[in-house]
Amino acid sequence: MRTGWPVALADGDVRLRGLTRHDGRTWLALRASNAGWLDRWEASSPVPVPGPPPSFAQFVRQLSRQARAGTALPFAVDHEERLVGQLTVSGIAYGSLRSATIGYWVSQHVAGRGIIPTAVALATDHCFGALGLHRVEINVRPENAASLRVVEKLGFRDEGVRVRYLHIAGEWCDHRTFALTAEEVPEGLLTRWKVTRSASSAPE
Repeated sequence: MRTGWPVALADGDVRLRGLTRHDGRTWLALRASNAGWLDRWEASSPVPVPGPPPSFAQFVRQLSRQARAGTALPFAVDHEERLVGQLTVSGIAYGSLRSATIGYWVSQHVAGRGIIPTAVALATDHCFGALGLHRVEINVRPENAASLRVVEKLGFRDEGVRVRYLHIAGEWCDHRTFALTAEEVPEGLLTRWKVTRSASSAPE
């Protein structure tokens, strides 16, 4: 099995690299300053979890174990060499499914600059290429306009609503599922995104 890890992926000023414990201070500061922007979309547990929440170092160790096992790819998202968010490829499955799920967040101060669409395109191409996966999906709350713009920009196909799909911010919430298969982007998602982005910014 190819774990595709460790790996760094980059395009222009956007870079994906492994999240490390050395990111702790910056990561925690970003999360604190973006609490109002991010907390309403945060996954939560439907049952009480005993004990204190894990430290950042414990969080990274858990993700690193999943990466070594080939079930997840926990990326830091850098822009202009500064940490601005996180993208995680999770639920990596092989066999007859060959699929994975992408989740992400980015600091509000850089939202709308094309950073996350570029990061998702890089990760998707890595999944289809290096990992040999067939399908990548992204699940988005119907109310999350910023994330809906990401999948729209990248041309992910809307597969409909999953009712009460994930426990988010203390309640079971519907999600819309968006997906792409390798056959839909033979040129590569990053290449398609660059063409789309260039066309949208061209003067009429």
